[in-house]
Order: sequence, then structure tokens, then C-alpha cells
Amino acid sequence: MPISLHNSLTRRVETFTPLDPQRVTMYLCGPTVYNYVHIGNARGPVVFDVLVKLLRRHYPNVVYARNITDVDDKINTAAQQLGVGIESITTRYAQAYREDMAALGIAPPDVEPHATAHMPQMIAMIERLIASGHAYAAEGHVLFSVDSYAKYGELSGRDPEELLAGARVEVAPYKHNPGDFVLWKPSTPDLPGWDSPWGRGRPGWHIECSAMSEAHLGDTIDIHAGGVDLQFPHHENEIAQSTCAHGGKVFARYWLHNGMLTFSGRKMSKSLGNVMLVHELLKEHAPEALRLLLLRGHYRQPLDWSDTAIAQAISTLDGWYRVLRDLVDVEVDTTALPVPATVEAALCDDLNTPQALAELSQLADAARQAGSEEERRAAKTTLLGAGAVLGLLQQDPESWFKQTSGATEVDAARVEALLEERRTARASKDFKRADAIREELTAMGVAIEDGAQGTRWSVVKG
Repeated sequence: MPISLHNSLTRRVETFTPLDPQRVTMYLCGPTVYNYVHIGNARGPVVFDVLVKLLRRHYPNVVYARNITDVDDKINTAAQQLGVGIESITTRYAQAYREDMAALGIAPPDVEPHATAHMPQMIAMIERLIASGHAYAAEGHVLFSVDSYAKYGELSGRDPEELLAGARVEVAPYKHNPGDFVLWKPSTPDLPGWDSPWGRGRPGWHIECSAMSEAHLGDTIDIHAGGVDLQFPHHENEIAQSTCAHGGKVFARYWLHNGMLTFSGRKMSKSLGNVMLVHELLKEHAPEALRLLLLRGHYRQPLDWSDTAIAQAISTLDGWYRVLRDLVDVEVDTTALPVPATVEAALCDDLNTPQALAELSQLADAARQAGSEEERRAAKTTLLGAGAVLGLLQQDPESWFKQTSGATEVDAARVEALLEERRTARASKDFKRADAIREELTAMGVAIEDGAQGTRWSVVKG
């Protein structure tokens, strides 16, 4: 079945047709590595991870790039505050980012270009822009001339004058137009810098992504993705400079933007104190619950984070894993899991993860009601296949129920010893002692469930 995607550039859902079906290309704007990323930064990588997996099922070769911005004024500030080189900051937080994304079940990109490794490509692109009249040098800076690109503002769909008024650009005396943006800027001796035809300096933010995309994916790419907050000015500027540097060639054929994450209905803001770091949330909540929450809303819409929402995600996973635990005796081939047609159809429909999750829930209900051995095997296989395409249900059920989600670790050996003591107490009809043990387990954050297969225990997640 064809894949349909909402193209931010045309503002409509279109059938995805790659430029070259034998080499599908996709670029996602990655992090600026000067600190741990917040949970809002993880939404794009999670939803577009599902998209990359979908593309790989439909095309033989997908090249997915997600960059690392490791030269930036925020990085410089962090390094100066600690009295270290920028490499100390960027190496630490780039690795932390990779670890956080891996914990959320996000597969690594095929290419992870670093800005600092692409200075020659950036300088070459800037030189082409100057030569073609789309950029100019002034007082050690090089700026892109927005007046030279007639379609400037097309992505965000607003008049260029309106865009410039709202961009809060610093009007420097050497700018031909207040909206002209920096491609290269000079570095003082205390700042990182690279030699260039315009003196020692460093690149502007926008040229970094254009040069890295060109280097690894080519002049024209199929999909460019990122948060809606990057639509202007970052993506608008990428289009302008890349199109002009490539003689008018289309830069990205499909633009995908994910909506922002809000917290209890309010925009995330450091001033409001509601910035939640992935690094810290992973200590408090099961990673799979975080991933599920980020997939529950359609990627193009805002998504609200709340304690209730994470509790619902945990409860949902508890239910699905309970089904799998009841089917633990059913052996299936996990190396060749099918992709349920209803789930695939939902994802092909502009990455409709809410509908895909609804289909997964129905498959869990069907597996819960399966009767014969053949039905149970087919139902379990289908349920696991649905989970796999969304990056869910990847654990052994017992591991899910016994994992902790906070800083306090549960002593599994102690739990098993108490359960054995409780079994002995119940066998000798010492129900007072059995109840006391249950209360002790509850205080430890452990829930127990008596059934035909014996007593099962799980950690209460919060």
C-alpha cells in the first residue's frame, strides 16, 4: 500500500514518491549538544523512528541522517563557564543523547554527521553562494541575501516582511536587508574558530545542516523532518541557501514537522520550571512508557504531558504485557514477525500512530480471548508483530513487571523469599502472617497476583 505524508511545504497530504526508489533519503535535525535534552526534544526522534522503519519495509535502501550540532554559541557559553574546551562539552552530551535515544527504543541513524567535521563543505557552499550573488561578505561576516531568493517564506506560508518582523533579528549596520542571515561570523581569540577566506571564524547554524545534508544525502533529499518550532527561521533558511547553492534544484521534496509537547496544557519553558530532561525521566519511568506516551498523539498535533498521561501509558502497557504473560507457554518465531495489515495501513496514512495503537489494543483483546493452541499462537505472533513496528512490547513480560521505574531498586531475591514464606504461611493456614507479608511487599512497591499458575509479582510503576 502507498505511504501518504503531510507535506508542510504544500500543506496537504501527498502520496510519497521518492526521487530514487533504490535510495530513499531522509534528514532529521538533531540536537545541539551542550546539555541533556528534554522530553520535547525526544518526540521527533521517536515518531520519525517509526517512519524510518516504515520506509525500510517499503524500500530496499533508506539512508537516514540525524546530525549533531557541536559548534554553537550555547556550547561556547557552557564551555567558558566550566573553563574547558568545547570538545569536553560536546563529547559528553552527544554520548548522553545517544544513550537516551537508545533507551527510548530509537534505532541509531545510518549517518550521524557532526558539524565540526564539515567545515570544508560549509566553506565551499558559502563560496558558491557568494559567486552566484546570493551571499555577500561584510566586516568578517558572510550573510545570505534573502532578497535574492524570490520564494523566501514559502515554507512558513507568511509574507517575508511579516516573517522578518517576528524573527527578532539583530539589525547590524553591514546587513543589506534586516532579514539577511549569517552564514559565517568572526571568532575572537577566546572562541572556537576555523580558517576561511573571510578570516578565522565559525559557521552560522543554518548552513551547518545544509552542508551536512548535501555531503551525505545529495543536492536533493526526499524527506526533511524536524519540530514545528524549526520551521522558521531554520528550515526556511535551509531551503533558501540550499536551493541557491544548487542552482535552483529542489532541496527537500517532503517536509514533515512534529507538534510541540506541552505540560499540563502549558508551553514548556525554563522560566516556568517545567522542563523535564529525558535523562532524569528515564530514572523515574519505564522507557517504553515514555515512548508510548510520545506516540499516543498524532505527530502533527501538540501533545500534552502530565502525570495522568504517563500513568495511563504504564497502565496500557501493563494490560498488553499481561496478555503476553498469559501466553508465555506459547512458542512463536520472533525472527519473522508479521506486520498486521491494519497497523500498517494506519502508519501509511500520514503516520497515524493513534490509530495504529488502537489496532494494537484490539489485537491484544483478540489474543486475550484466543481459545485453541493454534489461535493463541497466531494471536501472540500478530500482537508481537504490531508491537515491533511501533517499538513496543520488546521485553519479556516478567522483565516488564519486575523492572523498577525509580531510583529505589527492588531486591528480587528478597521478594521471592517473602513469597515462599507466604506460601508456607497459607499452607499452614496462618493467614495473619500471609497478610502481613502481602503488606510488606506492598510497602516495597511490589504487587502480587494469585492465580492458577501460582503467585506472580510485579513492581508498581509510577
